[in-house]
Amino acid sequence: MIRTLRVLATAAAVTLSSVPPLLPEGAGRPEPGSPEPGVAPLDVRALLAAARGAPPIICALGARSLRGYGWGNHGDAPVTPLGNVLPDDDDMDLERLPAADVELLLEALASDDPCVRELSARLLGWQKGNVVARPLVARIGAGDAAARAAAAFSLGLARPTSAVEPLVRTLRDASADVRANAAWALGRIGEGRALAPLLTLFRDDQPLVREAAVVAAGRFESTSTVALLVRVLRRDDAPTVRRAAAWALGQLESTDATTALAEALGRDADARVREMTAWAIGETEGRGGSAALVAALRGDASDAVRETAAWALGETEDRTAADALGAAAGGDRSARVRATAAWALGQLEARAAPAGLLRAVRDESEDVRLKAAWALGEIGDAAAQPALRDALARETDARTRRALVRALMMSGERSERTLAELLSSTDPEVREAAVRGLAGKDAFEPWPWPAPRPRPFP
Repeated sequence: MIRTLRVLATAAAVTLSSVPPLLPEGAGRPEPGSPEPGVAPLDVRALLAAARGAPPIICALGARSLRGYGWGNHGDAPVTPLGNVLPDDDDMDLERLPAADVELLLEALASDDPCVRELSARLLGWQKGNVVARPLVARIGAGDAAARAAAAFSLGLARPTSAVEPLVRTLRDASADVRANAAWALGRIGEGRALAPLLTLFRDDQPLVREAAVVAAGRFESTSTVALLVRVLRRDDAPTVRRAAAWALGQLESTDATTALAEALGRDADARVREMTAWAIGETEGRGGSAALVAALRGDASDAVRETAAWALGETEDRTAADALGAAAGGDRSARVRATAAWALGQLEARAAPAGLLRAVRDESEDVRLKAAWALGEIGDAAAQPALRDALARETDARTRRALVRALMMSGERSERTLAELLSSTDPEVREAAVRGLAGKDAFEPWPWPAPRPRPFP
């Protein structure tokens, strides 16, 4: 292993550090050609230029971040361009490196190469906290700022409780990077005695530090921070910090913050802040924010904000929002908004299907049609049967056809002609769906369940 680490440290001179992240943590994947607001597009040309000539072990580690999930080696094909440079994840014991390797990594935290520091910090973070706590604590108080920040980063990954007091002292470090990483690490460790010192950083002169402190505070299950977080949401001049405050309030599920979140949703100039406030209102399930969510769904210029507002209305289960959601499902310019609005209608347990939802089963987007069919099954409105039969006659996607059959059955369709057609279908899954429908509602739960995309996180 020590030879491998030396190869990593040497080879990292060829680094991809200038290339922006492929996808920020927790962000939903955008549709082709429509990047998320605030997310830097991938510079493919720079990526390929940096990759040319990179040592295979570096390239293999980078490739692992792009793998999907599935058959075999978590998505790898039997034959890949690199071949088997690295062993399978299950065969790599990163949590118990030899002492000599750990020492090499600790020394590498002071490297002048950012890629070497990055790899070293992350590998140290895999070690047991009691193994690396003492030497890492020594390094957050010595060396240059880059090395101190890397050591604080490692402590946050390893999460040793013995590092809490030293990290609290590090919150006064002269370097903003070190203060920010120390705050992040304390949030990861989650010891209650660190909360009060973290709150003092809400007034730090650097937005990066304030954001890290706010996110860390959101990880503590303490409603004592709500008033301070609301103040940050209303007054901080950095959008990244206000967004973090909205996320933290959503994490705390504080209904006391609903008014402030609703105000920010309607007034904040930054779309990503508004998106997060909509998410937070949904997390609190506060009915007091429904009016602001409806207004955002109807009029916000950002697709991401409108979609998150639709999702949040589904979470609040406020039936008074059905008309607005129906209009969005049937007419919003974004397919993602239409799909999520349809899903939200299925959450409301509405008594009647809005006209927009009936239009959505003929939408050009397969995802919209699937969610609309599912929602109509949840509503079970007999008046929707003609629209469902028409949509079923046109539909070519197998999953959506099953969802349409389900919706027909749940809406009370029992005509001899329709049942005969469904039960004699050449598609076995359509026949199964019809049988399920005849068996009653319970036979359908929870299938199908077209959940919306992941929500935003800082």
